[in-house]
Order: sequence, then C-alpha cells, then structure tokens
Amino acid sequence: MKTYMAKPEEIERQWFVIDANGLVLGRVASRIASILRGKTKPIYTPNVDCGDYVIVINTDKMVLTGKKLEQKFYRYHTGYVGGLKSIQFKTMMNEKSDKVLQNAVKGMLPKNSLGRNMGKKLKVFKGAEHNMQAQQPIELKF
Repeated sequence: MKTYMAKPEEIERQWFVIDANGLVLGRVASRIASILRGKTKPIYTPNVDCGDYVIVINTDKMVLTGKKLEQKFYRYHTGYVGGLKSIQFKTMMNEKSDKVLQNAVKGMLPKNSLGRNMGKKLKVFKGAEHNMQAQQPIELKF
C-alpha cells in the first residue's frame, strides 16, 4: 500500500466562521489550530500547508476557567536592560481580545515558516461583524 502525499496545488481550501461567544479560550484555540494545519482533512500531510481559512468573531466574549482572569499575565521583553513588561489578562481581554486568541493559536502551530503561513489564514474580529462575506464561509458549531 502506498502512502498518499498531498501536493500544494491539489489542496482545496474552504472558509469557516466560528462564533466564540461564551466558549473557552484554550478549547477554541486548539480546534482552530487543527483546522489551520489541515488535520481535519483526510489528505493531511505534515510537511504541506493543507489547512483551511478560519474567521473568528465575538472574541471579546470568550471565557477562561478558574481564576485565570486575575492570575494570568502576558509577559514580553522590550530588548533593553530591565525591560520585562507584564500585562494582566483581564486588561488584555478588555483592550485586545483578538490578539489574545491569535497568541493562543500561534503557540499551537509549528515554529517555522510553515507555521507562519498557517497563521496568516486566521482572521479574528472583536465584534459580531466581519468583512469576509464574499468568501461565503461555512459556520462551525462547537
């Protein structure tokens, strides 16, 4: 029996829309990451970007379990001496809830050029409206 290896020109991509209203951040992010990688397709090949496009709306209404809203921090370094900055998760959700989901999904994708190309297929919107109606996305329910 031969192993099927997908070629980039053979891949047919679809558009999906996910409403994140009331859903848990990590569970949504892991599902989105598997769709972006193409693991939901029977032609999945690890070294080929065979995933689909994903549109996420209502990211400002996502939830976290436990006490993560008060205890979780996002940390980054500016590059200068003593430049470690930290932002509380509650503040980040109020200001940039779309970046929260993008960071979560980015951490679940491969750390190479293939993963960066997969991350570009994720479109995130804070509110209930998006400007991707021309692609006729299919709604996914969780």
